[in-house]
Amino acid sequence: MKVLITGASGFLGASLLKAFNTLGFSIDTLGRSNDNQIKTDLVNMATKLDTSYDLVVHAAGKAHMVPKTPEEEELFYAVNVKGTENLLRSLKVIPKYFVFISSVAVYGVDHGTDIRESHPLQAQDAYGKSKILAENIVQQWAELNGVKTTLLRLPLLVGENPKGNLKTMINAIRKGYYFNIGQGNIKKSMVLNDDVVNFIPKIMEQGGTYNLTDGYAPSFKELSDTISNHFATKSVISINYQMIKPVAMIGDLIEKITKLKMPINSLKLSKITKPLTFNDDEARAQGWNPREVLKHKELWLN
Repeated sequence: MKVLITGASGFLGASLLKAFNTLGFSIDTLGRSNDNQIKTDLVNMATKLDTSYDLVVHAAGKAHMVPKTPEEEELFYAVNVKGTENLLRSLKVIPKYFVFISSVAVYGVDHGTDIRESHPLQAQDAYGKSKILAENIVQQWAELNGVKTTLLRLPLLVGENPKGNLKTMINAIRKGYYFNIGQGNIKKSMVLNDDVVNFIPKIMEQGGTYNLTDGYAPSFKELSDTISNHFATKSVISINYQMIKPVAMIGDLIEKITKLKMPINSLKLSKITKPLTFNDDEARAQGWNPREVLKHKELWLN
């Protein structure tokens, strides 16, 4: 099978490249670094790709940043929307299968439980809106060209050398300044990187739109205890919400004035005090059988 992967140097893309090589696929990668067979910037891409691909996995995208200026917001649209348009336009030979790596951010909710794929796409932030637009572009192109397409909406990705909020949490626990709010019983959906990767060859022929989670959604206390025990650090303390709320507001003010990223602000406080879980029954009906993140800490803690 001939495969094109975008974003192969990214967190998920690197795992895709490794797994697909193991499967014996013939792979081209597309990106800005010299490691790619096709070195190009999707935002400014004007070249045409002559190769005939059976499968294209579009994992490139901009994430893990809260924009503070209009220019930073525009980056999400440039990479996630224009970049997707340019990729599709560049494919001179239409592939059989196309997999787009999307995000649960498209739902535009900061709390909720058991959220399904049928939930309205109502994101208002730059990242979520850019993913909605990109999904629409992919679906319209796929319908026009008869391509079997899969959209994977992912929550927090967990794997070797984790990124984003999980990386921040691990570092804070190791240095002894992490704390839970209240009982730390707020649950969040997450999923193992490798499980997502291994599902792609199974689901690409079926197509569709799917939430992927580990099916358990650990609480902050369960997650922090797992990390703390692994590194043999002191137990994570809990702080009353009313005590930390003014600190978060001060963090907002400092960020507004200095543009510096603070360890706690109102947005982060909201995220760690409200449950956010997603339903993956649609994927399970198609053979999705993930592992629980907490039961496989060897895959993401080292």
